[in-house]
Amino acid sequence: MHQDPDFARFIVRIKQKTDIDLSQYKEAQMKRRLTTLRMKHGFMTFEEYWKAIEQNRSLLNEFLDRMTINVSEFWRNPSRWEVLKNRFLPEMLKAGSRIKVWSAACSTGEEPYTLAMILSELGALQRASLLATDLDANVLRKAGEGSYLERSVRDVPAGCRQKYFKQEEGAYLVSSQLKQHVVFKQQNLLYDTFDSSFDLIVCRNVMIYFTEDAKHLLYHKFARALKPGGLLFVGSTEQIFTPSQYGFETADTFFYRRVSV
Repeated sequence: MHQDPDFARFIVRIKQKTDIDLSQYKEAQMKRRLTTLRMKHGFMTFEEYWKAIEQNRSLLNEFLDRMTINVSEFWRNPSRWEVLKNRFLPEMLKAGSRIKVWSAACSTGEEPYTLAMILSELGALQRASLLATDLDANVLRKAGEGSYLERSVRDVPAGCRQKYFKQEEGAYLVSSQLKQHVVFKQQNLLYDTFDSSFDLIVCRNVMIYFTEDAKHLLYHKFARALKPGGLLFVGSTEQIFTPSQYGFETADTFFYRRVSV
């Protein structure tokens, strides 16, 4: 599969050490990112880079930060969040006394805190369980802290920004009201088992980095993790063209409803 045996050996060793399978990511993108990283430290080959990683924990941590995709925003693509707030969440809340929500690949927490704000605005935060997971322990720690620069909150509606954030020393701190309702957990989407019976799974702007085989695996896993009628909410570049093969039907743009598995 790999034309470069040096990189291929690196992939095998990383999987053995960390359980992260780089072969499930688009190779050109991942190899370019990691080549830049190893050359920054003066390593001419991935073999040299691997030997250094084995000896230096800080290099391993830097590698883990670089290969995970930590790009997140509050209210990314606002019109889609409005559909969730005004249509789908009210439907879920009407259908059951509690709802179960999962933000998969949550990065530094903007997405699950957006969900928590919306649920709070609907008066439903107390009726929801909200799980947020990511592969990267460092971003999960940042998410748990809930501290963001001004540029990160610029798209938060003014009322929500005033209600759910405290400004302190140039940072915006998420209120404890929201933080106590989000459970952050480390997780490898490709290899770990998922919880089940979710009403809503939000996984946005992550699938674009995976190979087609990895996407196929994940869509099946997400379908099994949803209850019948549950929704998968994906990013604006991640349309599923044949949702029926996973037991989904299109509910709205970038929203897919589980009908069967």
